[in-house]
Formats: sequence, C-alpha cells, structure tokens
Amino acid sequence: MSPMRPMDPAFPIDRQIGIDASPVVLVNLFTLDKADEPAFLENWQDDAAFMKKQPGFISTQLHRALGENPTYLNYAVWESNEHFRAAFTHPEFRAKISAYPSSAVASPHLFQKVAVQGICVA
Repeated sequence: MSPMRPMDPAFPIDRQIGIDASPVVLVNLFTLDKADEPAFLENWQDDAAFMKKQPGFISTQLHRALGENPTYLNYAVWESNEHFRAAFTHPEFRAKISAYPSSAVASPHLFQKVAVQGICVA
C-alpha cells in the first residue's frame, strides 16, 4: 500500500469510515515524485474504474496542482459512507492501492456538505 498521511492525524480515514453519514465526499490529496507521475496516473485510473462500478458511487474528479511538482487532488461523491466503506475496504481495491509508486503519499478525508444561508445548500 502506498503511504497514507491523514489530513487530521487524530481522526484518520479508518475511523471516519465508521460514521453513519449520507452523502459523503472523499477528498484525497496525493503528493509524489515527478518521475512517478505516469505510474501514479495509470494506477489512479485503474482505481477510479473499479470505484465507478461500486454501489453508491456518484462521481469523481482528479485535479493536478499548478506548477512543476506533481500534487493531485481527487474528490469523489458517494451516496453514503456505508457505500464508500464497502468499496474502500473491498479486498480488490486494497490490493490495487499497493501498486502505487512508493513515493505517492495519500491524504484521504471524508466530508459532508454544509448549508450556509444564501450561499450554499446541504
């Protein structure tokens, strides 16, 4: 498995997946060595194809940071944390993440929309 660095070390993804919430958004920040960028993209595409087939998957989008250092941000929308948990802990997915380049560090975190009056809805 590629290394994981929690966004919130006090509350890593393994604790977050136990919470009952709907819908959820996974935000995952990846940092890696420039030489590993092609392998990272190939692995991410393979993972995304797997996730798209899972129950409760809604959408995903990958973004590359501006600049020369390969930093990527992925967000994925799921109908529920229960659906995300099933996909994230699936043995096939767990095997796939071990194929990422060793320099790739993932920082996943789950979020929910927040209603802000006059600006955004939950």
